[in-house]
Amino acid sequence: MKAVYINDFGSDLDVSIREVDDRLPPTASSVLVKVYAAGLNRADLLQAAGFYPPPAGYSPNIPGLEFAGEIAAMGDRVETWKIGDRVFGITAGEAQAEFVIAEEAEIAAIPDSLSFVEAAAVPESFITAYDAIFSQGRLGEGDTVLIHAVGSGVGLAGLQLAKATGAIVIGTSRTQDKLDRCLAFGLDHAIMTDGSDFADATNSATGGRGADVILDLVGGRYFDQNLDSLAIQGRLMLVGLTSGRSSEFDLGKALKKRATIIGTTMRARSRDEKAEVTKVFSERVVPMLASGTVRATLDRVFRADDVKSAYRYLASNTSFGKVVLEF
Repeated sequence: MKAVYINDFGSDLDVSIREVDDRLPPTASSVLVKVYAAGLNRADLLQAAGFYPPPAGYSPNIPGLEFAGEIAAMGDRVETWKIGDRVFGITAGEAQAEFVIAEEAEIAAIPDSLSFVEAAAVPESFITAYDAIFSQGRLGEGDTVLIHAVGSGVGLAGLQLAKATGAIVIGTSRTQDKLDRCLAFGLDHAIMTDGSDFADATNSATGGRGADVILDLVGGRYFDQNLDSLAIQGRLMLVGLTSGRSSEFDLGKALKKRATIIGTTMRARSRDEKAEVTKVFSERVVPMLASGTVRATLDRVFRADDVKSAYRYLASNTSFGKVVLEF
C-alpha cells in the first residue's frame, strides 16, 4: 500500500509517498479502514523533524493522527460496525496511509452531510478542543474562554464549540486576517498579539474579571500573560508548545488566582482513554456536525503524492483551519 514516509528526520521535512507493507488483518476487536483522506497536524511536522516520535508499536516513519474512510475488514468480535461503514477517528500514528488499523471503540460514524475530505479535518481538532475546554476545563454557558491561535484547526473547533454552548470567546492570533475571518464563526473579541500583550485586552473585554478557561495552543512566553488573563479559579489548559517548552513566570500569580493548570495531550493516552473521548465526541460533537451547528474548516486539500508541498504549506503558518491529504 501507499503511505506518507519520512525519509530523513530533520528540518527540511523530507517526506514522500512510498510503497510499504500492507496492513496486517485486524485483531478481534479492531477494524481495517480504507483511508480516503487524512488530516495534517503540527505533531506531524514535529515527527518529521525528529522531535515527536510515536508510541511503541507505531512506525516513526509513517505519520498521521486522524483519518476518514470506510471499513474494509474487521475482527470477529467487532459488533458496532459493518463492512462499508463510513468512519473517522484518531490514532497514535500511521494514519497517512491507504489503510489503517483502528480499535472498534476509537472510531465514529461520519455524518452523511460530510465528505471524506471534510471528515478528515475533524477528529483531532474537535476531540482535542472538546476534551480540553469542556471535559477538563468545565466551560459553561455564559463563561468566557480565551483561545490562542484561534485560526488554527483546534482553535476554530474550540471557537465553534464554545459559541454553540453559549460561551463568550476571546481569540488571539498574530495575523489580523485570521482574526477577521474568525468573526464569521462568532468570535466576540479579537486580539492581535505577538505573545506579550494580550492580558490587558483580555481583562478589558471581561470587565477586569479575566477568562474562566484559557485554551493555550502556543506555550512558551504566553504562560505568564495567561496567568494575568485568568479569572479567579480559572482553568488554564496547556495543549500546544509551538512557541517553546519553557517559560519564566511568577508563581504567586497562580496562588492569588487559585488557578488550575492542566497539561493535556491526546497521542499518549491509553486505548481506554481514547475510547472514552471518542464516545463523548460521538455523543456530543457528531450531532452538531450533522446539524451544521459546527463544521469542518478546510483550508487546502493536497493529493497524497504532493505531500511535501502539504507539509511545507502547513509549516508556513499561513493556513486558516485544516490542511488535508486525499488518497
